[in-house]
Amino acid sequence: MIQNFKHIIWDWNGTLLNDTSLSLNIINGLLKSKNLNTLSLEDYRFIFDFPVKNYYEKAGFNFTEYSFEEVGKQWMDEYEIRKGETILFEGTKDVLDYISSLGIGQSILSAYSLETLIEMINDYGLTKYFEHITGLDHIYATSKLVIGRELINKINVPLQKIALIGDTIHDHEVAAELGIQCILIANGHQSRERLLSSGFPVLNDIREIITYPSTL
Repeated sequence: MIQNFKHIIWDWNGTLLNDTSLSLNIINGLLKSKNLNTLSLEDYRFIFDFPVKNYYEKAGFNFTEYSFEEVGKQWMDEYEIRKGETILFEGTKDVLDYISSLGIGQSILSAYSLETLIEMINDYGLTKYFEHITGLDHIYATSKLVIGRELINKINVPLQKIALIGDTIHDHEVAAELGIQCILIANGHQSRERLLSSGFPVLNDIREIITYPSTL
């Protein structure tokens, strides 16, 4: 049960922020610009991965002809222009309120650029919920493990009392490396089938944290 934890670490993109459709739309635009086949939502959720360079290669980009940095910047530039199209998952504020009401601390751990992450969280009126907001110092969405270790040290809570909630296998990998629990939500950037392979609990919707706490 969620009440067993003293601190929750949230992923941002695909967990609290519903940006999967926008991310897919942008990557398909880049694929078209290179005369490559576009992805269906099912394809996208099957190949999406961290570091994102691996996922770009699976999508068909050839980094012997152009650089990952070039494509990655094009993706992020478009995302920055269109990020206002994103919304929070339904029930996000209710869940954050619920966890706060239990006296459980909350933080963000994201592979998103920290400066923009802080800006978006503030724009959505969520800053008050989080003790720490942790992101990367660049735009290329590499591993969250190093900054995750730094965050754990700041939280200063026994590891068995911390859970990471995310939407990807990378969140499971980070949690396992940090020695904390993990809960995965299957309506973000990766499919339920992929998430189930982690062995951690998989929920269909963020609201199940409130309505089905006995499943955790």
